Amino acid sequence: MGEEVNVVLETAEKLINNIKLVIRGKDDTIEKIVVCLLLGGHVLLEDVPGSGKTTLAKTLAASINGEFKRIQMTPDLLPADITGVNIFDLKTSEFKFVKGPVFTNILIADEINRATPKTQSGLLECMEENQVTVDGVTYKLEKPFMVIATENPVDTQGVFPLPEAQIDRFLMKLYMEYPSHDSMLEIFRTHLKKGVLESLKPAVTLTEIIRAAEIIEEVTIEDSIIEYATNLIEATRTHDSVILGVSQRGGIALLRAAKCIAALRGRNYVKPDDVKYIAGDVLAHRMILKNNIRIKKSGAKDFIADILEKTAVPTEETIG
Repeated sequence: MGEEVNVVLETAEKLINNIKLVIRGKDDTIEKIVVCLLLGGHVLLEDVPGSGKTTLAKTLAASINGEFKRIQMTPDLLPADITGVNIFDLKTSEFKFVKGPVFTNILIADEINRATPKTQSGLLECMEENQVTVDGVTYKLEKPFMVIATENPVDTQGVFPLPEAQIDRFLMKLYMEYPSHDSMLEIFRTHLKKGVLESLKPAVTLTEIIRAAEIIEEVTIEDSIIEYATNLIEATRTHDSVILGVSQRGGIALLRAAKCIAALRGRNYVKPDDVKYIAGDVLAHRMILKNNIRIKKSGAKDFIADILEKTAVPTEETIG
């Protein structure tokens, strides 16, 4: 199993290094979006316009030897525009299913909060079940399949906030944030050259991604770690500042993400540090906090950090 874990590490490193050719100064965000890809999870990227959200999504898509499609989410977009529709073929006198853009490996849903709730809900089955049902017929999606949705928090006109059920489908919510001075210099130098993204070569194959995902599933996780994660989840439900805590789906997502982090650290078993490292990104967006905390951008992550500090950690003797 130790040698197989190295396959995950090599696959992730090739992807990460390829993305860094275009995206500068965002090593943490790049690693976490690669984790989501390897787990078959979905990502919500949020930050101000022009911070590189769509560029990061496109760069990840270009780094795999598969298909990617982009949808500009607008209020007039219909669910069928995403999933596909049956069209009557006059030549054959039969209905023919025309696949929508969701039939791809990576789907970029740009400014997802500009689409209506009805259209947003059209992504629910795709994201949760990896399938599409049209007129009673179910169609399986490609493997791997990943949705990268972007939204701008500063826009208030013509937007439809994502409901909790939709947000819970995203494995992580990540932020681009403003880069450091040196990183911004690198960004300007890189993107003043024409065709930087267009000239990017795929770094890994779909087979490599699928194989890495299979190996991650075999990473062991001790009962003490599962109990630790359970205590963290329960702590999000009992605090006075929380209206709605993290669901069981969120707990499972946390443990799966911790398994991937363990593999990226060269181990075939999970340690408490793996859970702590990824907890904020997996759990923060799944909670509904009271208004005095919700208005702070880092409020939910600060809350998770406080829970991590107060929750007892399993001892080393019980792990491995």
